[in-house]
Amino acid sequence: MAILSTLLKKGIRLKESLEQDFSSPIELQRNTLKKLVINSRETAIGQRYHFKSILNAFKKPGDEFYVRFKSQIPIYDYEKIHQEWWHLLLEGKRNITSPGAVTYFALSSGTSGAASKYIPITKEMVKAIRKTGVRQILSLSNYEELPTSLFKRGILMLGGSTDLEFNGSYFSGDLSGITTGRLPIWFQRFYKPGKKISRSKNWGDKLDQIVKKAYTWDIGIIVGVPAWLQILLEKIIAYYGVKDIHEIWPNLQIFVHGGVSFEPYKKGFEKLLGKPMTYIETYLASEGFLAFQAYPHVKSMRLVLNNGIFYEFIPFNEDNFDGDGNFLETAETLKIDEVSENVDYALLITTCAGAWRYLIGDTIRFVSKEDSEIIISGRTKSFLSLCGEHLSVDNMNKAVELVGDDLNVSFKEFTVLGIPEGSLFAHHWYLGTEDQVDSKAVRDLIDKKLCELNDDYAVERRHALKDVYVTILPSAKFYDWLKAQGKEGGQTKFPRVLKGDKANSWLEFIAPNLLET
Repeated sequence: MAILSTLLKKGIRLKESLEQDFSSPIELQRNTLKKLVINSRETAIGQRYHFKSILNAFKKPGDEFYVRFKSQIPIYDYEKIHQEWWHLLLEGKRNITSPGAVTYFALSSGTSGAASKYIPITKEMVKAIRKTGVRQILSLSNYEELPTSLFKRGILMLGGSTDLEFNGSYFSGDLSGITTGRLPIWFQRFYKPGKKISRSKNWGDKLDQIVKKAYTWDIGIIVGVPAWLQILLEKIIAYYGVKDIHEIWPNLQIFVHGGVSFEPYKKGFEKLLGKPMTYIETYLASEGFLAFQAYPHVKSMRLVLNNGIFYEFIPFNEDNFDGDGNFLETAETLKIDEVSENVDYALLITTCAGAWRYLIGDTIRFVSKEDSEIIISGRTKSFLSLCGEHLSVDNMNKAVELVGDDLNVSFKEFTVLGIPEGSLFAHHWYLGTEDQVDSKAVRDLIDKKLCELNDDYAVERRHALKDVYVTILPSAKFYDWLKAQGKEGGQTKFPRVLKGDKANSWLEFIAPNLLET
């Protein structure tokens, strides 16, 4: 790691990082798509959709390559691409949506789907994720306040089990388990919790083992989903009877997080610290490593444009999506030079792992088109618009953050259900906290903040959205429900909006000791 410290001190940049700094986004994306189409031209999907004719369009100037690409290949969501193509990969078929066979699948339920999804992970995708990971590490040279000695410390990565399931044909598990099991040799001596603990499949046992080893490690960086890392730090602090985590890990300086907005967790998380930390956001989905925060003092991430992923953008509005968040056949798609700042887009990706025009389920917003800097604004199906209130996850996260600040309360989790109210509608919020709080005060503040954040919400509160309800629960209830769903683990996030069967399951789960408000 002394080598890495030297590289960081000198501000060394990878060729790919320099290429992105000094090339136009559309040039990088055009080249990326061309490589993907070339590599898959002889696959089953390549033959059905005539990839060779798409390649011919790259010889022509202008946008002909994209016009041909989007006219010949349909938009896919998981159900559609699985039914047509990916089920063949699970059967061991070769050359279906990417060259060769696929032997690894990342299990993902997202935050809205019910059953586990099997996302193909190719060798090329593992290499791409590693390469983007190195780019992110080297981007820390932009953080001048960080000493290079930090990169001689341990890095705790709280993820899924590396002991993958094997059915005789393929391996499956969390993406973190797949990639962590194939860490570069130079990195393994700094990686915690180490090979033995990372193989544990029992999440509770894994946390307990980490707690018992914690005092023997010198941790400088922690990586993971905010909720589970907060639980782990609380366990460590309680076990050793210390005031804060820095009494155990005095050199801890960086928290690399992703998956959900960190802001609602921040107040509670910082109660566990003895000194300030640097927070760095990443966008690592089961389908690939899409973006990371490359600069300090910003709240956006830079899309990775030249590492095996081609992006398309669908304006997230009623012209392109129905009320349940499903894309319409007539949906308008845009490439990166056609987007605008401060507009919500549903994200389509085409990848080196065999995803083609695939609706990943997230919505993003460009804060800088020139630098391809984005924020994640929500999910295509995790929003509420029962009567035109158009309430996004971004709105919900901000409202909970503001209410927590006003009341000096730490809300560790929350979810919202849309419910009937006579012939009209209402929202029911469930918030998890260990702090004493007046649910009526929370209800009034959430309603007030959302009216300030969202004009459509404010209008509908005077018309069809007749009421707002709030129920306060212990935070453990949220994690117990995830466990009951078989979704306990380092990459699992609690859905911000519950609908259908998941909503019914939640209501049934909390019914025995529900605190009515």
